[in-house]
Amino acid sequence: MTNLAGKKIMVTGGAGFLGGYVVEKLKAKGCKNIFVPRKKDYDLRYRDEIVQAYNDSNPDLVIHLAAVVGGIGANRANPATFFYDNLMMGVQLLDEARIREVEKFVALGTICCYPKFTPVPFKEENIWEGCPEETNAPYGLAKKMLLVQSQAYRQQYGFNSIFLLPVNLYGPRDNFDPNSSHVIPALIKKVYDAKKADKKEIVVWGDGSATREFLYIEDCAEAIVLAAEKYDKSEPVNIGAGFEIAIKNLIEKICNIMDFRGKIIWDTEKPNGQPRRCLDVSRAEKEFGFKAKTQFNDGLKKMIDWYLSQQKTETKVLS
Repeated sequence: MTNLAGKKIMVTGGAGFLGGYVVEKLKAKGCKNIFVPRKKDYDLRYRDEIVQAYNDSNPDLVIHLAAVVGGIGANRANPATFFYDNLMMGVQLLDEARIREVEKFVALGTICCYPKFTPVPFKEENIWEGCPEETNAPYGLAKKMLLVQSQAYRQQYGFNSIFLLPVNLYGPRDNFDPNSSHVIPALIKKVYDAKKADKKEIVVWGDGSATREFLYIEDCAEAIVLAAEKYDKSEPVNIGAGFEIAIKNLIEKICNIMDFRGKIIWDTEKPNGQPRRCLDVSRAEKEFGFKAKTQFNDGLKKMIDWYLSQQKTETKVLS
C-alpha cells in the first residue's frame, strides 16, 4: 500500500470536474504537495510543455485526469480533435513518467473504450472483443491506447502504471454547456430552460431505449484515490455503481424532481449511442475495496439542487 500523504503528486485535469474532487480527497488524506498543471500554463499536448510540468513538480505519483471530452454531439463534431488531443496527452505524459522513474502513474480510461455490443454487465476482459460505438470511437480508442501503453511499459520496463475505466459521471460542478456536456447535465439544462421559457415540451436525442450507468462524482474520486493507494497490477479496473437506467427513465426522473409536466419529444433522427452500458464492478471491490456509496436518486437530487442554486446566484448577480 502506498502512503500518499508524503508524496509529491501531479494531478493533470486537477482543476476540472473530476479533478477538483480528486484533489479534495487527496487533501483529506493529508496530501500537502499537490501540483495541478493549469491549461493556460501548460499545454499537455506538447512534449516540451509536459517536460516543463514535470520539471516544475518533480512528482512521485501522477494521476492523469486531463481529457478533451463531451457528449454524443461533441464527439460527432470533433472526432479528430478528441482522438489527437487525448492520445498525445496520455502517451507523452506516461512516457515522460517512465523516463523519470516516477513511482506510479494512474491513467484514466473511459467506458467508451468498450465494444459497441459488449455483453452486459461489461467485464474488463471484454474490452478487446470489438470496436467502440461509432459516435465516440476516436475518443474511446485514444484512451484505450493508454491501456496498451501501460501494460507494455510494465512488461518491458517494470513501470508501475494502472488503468481505470470509469462510467459516466455526474454531480455538482458538472459541465452544463450544451455544446460539450454529457447526458445528465444536458437534460437538466434542457428542462430548466423549458420551464424558464414556459415551454410545454422538450426534445431529446434518440428514442430513449439506450441505457447508461452513472457514478456520483465523489464516489469516483474516492475510487481513484483508493486505487492510487492500493492497486499495482496491469489489468484494467472498472469504476462504476453496477446498475443501468434507460434514458427514457432518466428524463422522467429529472422531470419529476424539477416538476416539469411538459411533453418529451424523441428526435429519432439523432443517434442513441451505445445500446447498453453497465459495468461489472467486482474487481474494484476485490482489489482495493471500492464500492459506490451514493444512491442514484440521492445523487441526482443533489446535482439538480446545486444547479438550481447556481442559477439563482447568477440571476441575483445580473440583477
